[in-house]
Amino acid sequence: MADRSQAYNILLITIDDLRPQLGAYGDPIVKSPNLDRFAGQAMLFENAYCQYALCGPSRTSFLTGYYPRNIGVQDLRVHFREVKPEVVTLPQFFKNNGYHSEGLFKVFHLVGFAPELFGKMDDPVSWTRPHWSPTKSAWGPEGEAIYQASLAACLARGEIGYGNIPRGPATEIADCADSELSDGETAFEAISRLEGFAKSDSPFFLAVGFYHPHLPFTAPQKYWDMYDEGDLALPDNQFPAIGAPEYVRLNASELRSYPDIPDEGPFSEALKKRLLHGYLASISYVDAQVGLVLKSLEELGLRENTLVVILGDHGYQIGEHDHWCKKHCNFKMATHVPLMISVPDMDAGRNGSFVELLDIYPTLAELSGFDMPQHLDGVSLVPILKNSRESVRDSAFTAYRMGGRMGTSMITEGYRFTEWVNDGGAEYELYDHKFDAGENVNMADNPKYAQTFRKLNVLFEKEKKKRFGN
Repeated sequence: MADRSQAYNILLITIDDLRPQLGAYGDPIVKSPNLDRFAGQAMLFENAYCQYALCGPSRTSFLTGYYPRNIGVQDLRVHFREVKPEVVTLPQFFKNNGYHSEGLFKVFHLVGFAPELFGKMDDPVSWTRPHWSPTKSAWGPEGEAIYQASLAACLARGEIGYGNIPRGPATEIADCADSELSDGETAFEAISRLEGFAKSDSPFFLAVGFYHPHLPFTAPQKYWDMYDEGDLALPDNQFPAIGAPEYVRLNASELRSYPDIPDEGPFSEALKKRLLHGYLASISYVDAQVGLVLKSLEELGLRENTLVVILGDHGYQIGEHDHWCKKHCNFKMATHVPLMISVPDMDAGRNGSFVELLDIYPTLAELSGFDMPQHLDGVSLVPILKNSRESVRDSAFTAYRMGGRMGTSMITEGYRFTEWVNDGGAEYELYDHKFDAGENVNMADNPKYAQTFRKLNVLFEKEKKKRFGN
């Protein structure tokens, strides 16, 4: 066994579209034994937030250490190297400091998946070895055939693009082994890489990006069997937030692009239950894959000197406010994420203070003993990792650009305050989490909240200037 006493290895596991719906976060229904077990060995952050409720901008943010607005990436089209070619990413930082840096599947964004749509979204200079993508599909055997038929139909219509995307079914009980889907293949590749690292003297940075529970909600039968659809409860706020601006009322556009989902109109209760069932089955499927990777880390003797981070890249909505999926809004359900960090020789625990995903970069840099890059917008979470009663932030910021409007949210103790700005002026949202945890009634124009609004607005302007410079 190589001597690893001088440097932590780093295993970063990203899980797409995973909201904090885990047993460790208090959910009584979901079956997530491996992530729950890991949570007992880690510092679990109860109030972690992404900086943008969309895969590409969120990942760009925490992997470069910039707020999406500061790096200029707020959609799926712009690559951060186009606007800040000199930036040193998180994996690149460790590569530059002598680590062997490798990335598997969805780390920055999708690589090798629909290149005609997303282009080349990877960052080759971040890796010691070229980024790896699975050969297996996110769909099972039946879904892949449907996907190919959909692709042919899309090509017949014209250029592949955001309005013409090939899709398979939104949900599928896959008649195959775990390893026959893309996430299962990714888990086995991660194990192979760990086996190689166990024979090496170099410290490693391994980023493993799992795709599920992103749509399509595909999982083998055994994961669907973990849940009785009749016992599943849909959210009790399946209606637009009262008093919210019209443009934050959403229509599940991502989900409706799947061929087995109605193009318009309300979803039936049966369809809603099926979608929730599929989301939960997908969580349990990816939980099993994470478990395989963590078990290998342990069996190879690497766990004792490996710093492990597990996160969801943004939140998700399963019917809340009559919306499905994650993007196009700043609601808490779209931005609240699971984040767990396990550091050798540091105690496990839980922390309820506000943290942001872009705090990961400075945290890992400090824990590894390297000089902190000067460009980082985040703050180190090391004080919390040393003492679960500590805090490093009084609020968290998230944002989303909707058409010509920029929506910026501040989540602070008891409230979410949001400003929507365009050339015509500003509109606001204010939700009182003490009485309205589901963010169902906008109090921004309620006279009873006038003083609260003024205080939050002053704090918002101060914090916005600190973070964005304006």
